[in-house]
Amino acid sequence: MFKGISNGITAYGKALRLISKLGLWGYVLIPALLSLFLAAIIGTAAWNLSDDMGQQLIAWYPWELGASIVERIGTVFSGVLMIALGLMLYKHLIILLSAPFMSPLSEKVENHLLGKTTTIQFSMTQMVKDLLRGLRIAFRNIIRETFYILLLLIAGLIPIFSPFAPFLIFGVQSFYAGFGNIDYTLERHANVRNSIRFVKGNKSLAFGNGLVFMGLLAIGIGFLIAPPLAAVAATIETTKRLELKPSLSEGYV
Repeated sequence: MFKGISNGITAYGKALRLISKLGLWGYVLIPALLSLFLAAIIGTAAWNLSDDMGQQLIAWYPWELGASIVERIGTVFSGVLMIALGLMLYKHLIILLSAPFMSPLSEKVENHLLGKTTTIQFSMTQMVKDLLRGLRIAFRNIIRETFYILLLLIAGLIPIFSPFAPFLIFGVQSFYAGFGNIDYTLERHANVRNSIRFVKGNKSLAFGNGLVFMGLLAIGIGFLIAPPLAAVAATIETTKRLELKPSLSEGYV
């Protein structure tokens, strides 16, 4: 488990060097602009909605006794909820919208790692297929991620669990971010069902990759380079595992 997490994290250093070596910085610009646009919209909406939601929670409490405590809990709860849901929405949208750029980037990196010289040609049909596949996986992951986040938020209302809830939520989001990044490679090798099976067999890799991805989002300016860096890092490690198990039906490492 810890080896997979470590591999997912250290692959970012390899990704940075590989992007520079192959001159792939051109793939960074458009996803960076998309990231900036999405972050501005979702961040503004989350800020405004958190205030409204906090006031609604306070309004539901009819007694004066303990009102200040309820107000504090409501403010914190609504703030954490909006941040968690905002990050979740942003993460899935940027992974999905960046796919037309991240998929060929991933393929270029994979070809380099395998010593292939195949020319990558643009195909509108393939792009639509990749987009539909991405929508299917994103929808599946959003449902599951939302379920786990809501459970953790409810548990976070219990004082003994409150300090741990944000970290656990961050962990859940990291796993599903890594899932999306790994799928840029898997989309060339497996259908949706087998891709899900592969990620389940490599949970620690997905978590390690997503952990750095989410960390980059959390530091502000890092979100500008997070999508391409995470995609390349995921490609490096996923390609290794696919070489060891070339048929997804054989099992997972």
